[in-house]
Amino acid sequence: MTTQTKGTALITGASSGIGAIYAERLARRGHDLILVARNRERLTELARRLTDATGRSVQVFPADLSEPADLAKVEDLLRTDRSITVLVNNAGFGAATPLLQSDVARMSEMISLNVNALTRLTYAAVPGLVERGNGTVINIASIVAVAPELLNGVYGGSKAYVLAFTRSLQHELADKGVRVQAVLPGATATEFWDVLGHPVSNLPPAWVMSAADMVDAALAGLDQGEVFTVPALPDAGDWSAYEDARQKLMPNLSHSQPASRYGVAKA
Repeated sequence: MTTQTKGTALITGASSGIGAIYAERLARRGHDLILVARNRERLTELARRLTDATGRSVQVFPADLSEPADLAKVEDLLRTDRSITVLVNNAGFGAATPLLQSDVARMSEMISLNVNALTRLTYAAVPGLVERGNGTVINIASIVAVAPELLNGVYGGSKAYVLAFTRSLQHELADKGVRVQAVLPGATATEFWDVLGHPVSNLPPAWVMSAADMVDAALAGLDQGEVFTVPALPDAGDWSAYEDARQKLMPNLSHSQPASRYGVAKA
């Protein structure tokens, strides 16, 4: 049990899985908590357990972030609660169904939660963090951000947005005292797979990381100063090479005339 206060961490999708483990780990690191999710009963039980185990203050904030009124309430909390030092954007859902077999309305709901809600909550939190010169935003992305062909393409696209958004945030906030991290889990043993209709037990065990190990690795990456953390990636140099290749493209992405290979005469 710790008595040191490191401010309040607001965690979305906190009632189970990755979000609940982030709550436990951050409480043990000295953070008070605000737990946001739809299931009030689960939140209340988790809050009781964490308070008993850590002595931290734990508030529950039941909200469905796909509902504009609920989302607005969480945004207002992030704008007004000056104790908040950490935002963990964990809420979201995925899909494995091929695009041509998917329900477009369900895909739109996914974009609303994975992209719109994450964006609005970040916009609500960051000005206060910048003003106070301290804070951390953790965005839970996925390996499908860089490998969208593995699952449903809209899901991959939504997580690619999270990756690009985090990269831009880091660029803008690096000198303002605000840390930003994108976490790219691979297959993780949570209810995510049950919701997809593909139980995690159907996956090769060598692919599947426990949620506890995933969060512990992500927090270790944060401690080590990583902006992009892929918990399963054995060699960090591979990500550096990926970034180096992207940077190599940058000087040649915009020119006054088409590349010569297209055979287009300059107008």
